[in-house]
Amino acid sequence: MHYIGAHVSASGGVHNAVKNAMEIGANAFALFTKNQKQWKAAPLSQEQIDLFAQAMQEGGFTKDQVLPHNGYLINLGNPDPQKRQQSLDAFIDEMQRTELLGLDRINFHPGAHLNATDPEQSMHYIAQAIDEAITQVPTVAPVLETTAGQGSALGRTFEELARIIELSAYGDKIGVCIDTCHIFAAGYDIRTEELFGQVMDEFQRIIGFDKLMGVHLNDAKSTYASHVDRHAPLGEGNLGLLPFKALMKDPRFKRVPLILETNEPERWKDEILLLRSFAQ
Repeated sequence: MHYIGAHVSASGGVHNAVKNAMEIGANAFALFTKNQKQWKAAPLSQEQIDLFAQAMQEGGFTKDQVLPHNGYLINLGNPDPQKRQQSLDAFIDEMQRTELLGLDRINFHPGAHLNATDPEQSMHYIAQAIDEAITQVPTVAPVLETTAGQGSALGRTFEELARIIELSAYGDKIGVCIDTCHIFAAGYDIRTEELFGQVMDEFQRIIGFDKLMGVHLNDAKSTYASHVDRHAPLGEGNLGLLPFKALMKDPRFKRVPLILETNEPERWKDEILLLRSFAQ
C-alpha cells in the first residue's frame, strides 16, 4: 500500500490537519505542530492532544502515515554555540510535541555551516544535537531531509547524510526523507525512469532504504544541479512525470509517507489521484 498525501494546514488546531488531509483523499499527511517561523509556541493542551488522537482514529490514520515537519529557524549545524543551543532547545521542543501527539518521527533540514566553519565540523554539531534530542525524546526518530544545497546548507549529497548518521551515537534511530526537487537541484538527475532507478540504487548503497521514513514529492522550477529550491506542480517543472511514475512502481516506496509540497494546494486532490494511477 502507498501512503500518499500532502503537507496540509493545521490552522485552528493540529486536529484540523487530519480533516484537511481527508478532504483531499489522502491517506498520509505532513503538518507543522507549531508556527514554523517562530522559535516558541504555547504548549499543546490536553484538549488539542485528545482532539488530534480522536481525528486520527476516526480518519483511520496510524503514526507511520504522518510526517511532521519542524520549524524553519532551526539550524543544528550553526557554529555559534548560543544560536546552536537555541536551535537544539527548539528541536527538542518539536520532538516533545510530536511525542505528545502519538507520532514517531519528525522531518527536518540538517543545518548549515554558514561559511563560519568547515562542513565536517558542522556535521559533528548536527550529530551531537541529534544525540542530545534522542536522549531526551527516545520515542521520536529525527528524519534528515535531502536538501538542494542552497548556500551553505548541508544534506546536498547522500554521503553528507550518511556521514551525519555515522557521527551519531544513535544512528540506528535516525531516518531520511528524500525530496525529489531537492535532489534534482543538488545534482541527482532523475528525469527518466532509468535515471531515477540508478539514483535510488545509489541511495540504497550509501544510506539504505531501511532508513527511508518519508518522501517529499515535488516537481522542480529550478534547473538541474542549480542548488536552488523551487517547487512546481507535478509534470509542470523540469522533472516531468517520469520520475513519479518510477517511484510509484518501485516497491521500496510502499508504506512510507509520500508527501506533496507542490505550490498549488488546490491541485493536491488531483495530484494524489494521478499518483495512485501510476501505481496500478
